[in-house]
Amino acid sequence: MSNVQDYPSRLSDPTSRKMGTFSYLPEMTPEEIRKQVEWIVKNGWNPAIEHTEPEHASDYYWYMWKLPMFGETDVDAILAELEACHEANPGNHIRLIGYDNFTQSQGANMVVYRGDPV
Repeated sequence: MSNVQDYPSRLSDPTSRKMGTFSYLPEMTPEEIRKQVEWIVKNGWNPAIEHTEPEHASDYYWYMWKLPMFGETDVDAILAELEACHEANPGNHIRLIGYDNFTQSQGANMVVYRGDPV
């Protein structure tokens, strides 16, 4: 068996908390974020943006930024909304979700901007 790295995430240490698979990877570049948005659009998923304070990141409820962008296929428009949410909520985590109509579930969910931990 190979050695699997342990990530010492602890509730007592806000800087160590992880939020899904992508959070264990290095931060995405703007080009990589664009590719993820393109993937969501290519799959026909509906993008949505949510945000929350870092201290509430592990809660189930995140604030919705506007309504989901049903049928939106303009990658630049989605990226502009991500940036607008980040500018309006600079200390919050901002995540992008791709809703899959067929499975009626989230096909993608990733934190795009990380707020400052408390």
